[in-house]
Amino acid sequence: MRFFLLALAFVVSGCAATQPDTVLRGDPLDVMFLQMMLPHHQQGVEMVALAQDRAQNEELRMLAAAIAQTQAAEADTMKGWLTAWGEPLTAPPDSHTGHGGMRQSDPEEVARLTALRGAEFDQRLLNVMIAHQDDAVQMARWETSSGADSEVKDLADRIEKSRTAQIGMMKKFLDRA
Repeated sequence: MRFFLLALAFVVSGCAATQPDTVLRGDPLDVMFLQMMLPHHQQGVEMVALAQDRAQNEELRMLAAAIAQTQAAEADTMKGWLTAWGEPLTAPPDSHTGHGGMRQSDPEEVARLTALRGAEFDQRLLNVMIAHQDDAVQMARWETSSGADSEVKDLADRIEKSRTAQIGMMKKFLDRA
C-alpha cells in the first residue's frame, strides 16, 4: 500500500512524468527581429543615458530616462524569448546584409554627442534619436506584418506606437528650441 501511495504521489506531482526532449524554437523572422532590436535598444539606451548630465531641457532628461527604462525592460523580454528558444542573442556577423543591414545610428554621430552639453547637446540628441526611433518603427512594422509569434508581434506593435509618440514629442522639443 505504501508503494502504491508513493507511486501515486510521484504521478500527481509530475515527478514520474517525462518531459519532452524538444526545445521550443523561435520562428526565423521573429528571431531575426529580436536579434536586430537588441543592439538597437542597447545603442538607444547608451545615447539617452548621456542626457542625464548633458541635456539642458528638463523635459528631454525625463523623456530620456523613460526611454532608457522602457527599452531596458523590452530588451530583457527579448533576451528571455531568445534564451527560451535556444537562440543566440546576437546574429552572426553580416547575417542581415541581404535586407539592408542592421539599422543603427552612426557610431561617429553617437560619439559626437559625448562632447556636447546644453542646448547644442539637446538639439543633436533630438535629431539623432528621431532618426534612431524611426528605424525602430520601421523594424517593428516589418515584424507586425511578417512575424509569426503573437507575443513578439504584440511587442513590435507597442514599439511602433511608443516610438511614434516619442518622435512626436521630440519634434515638439525641436520646434521650441
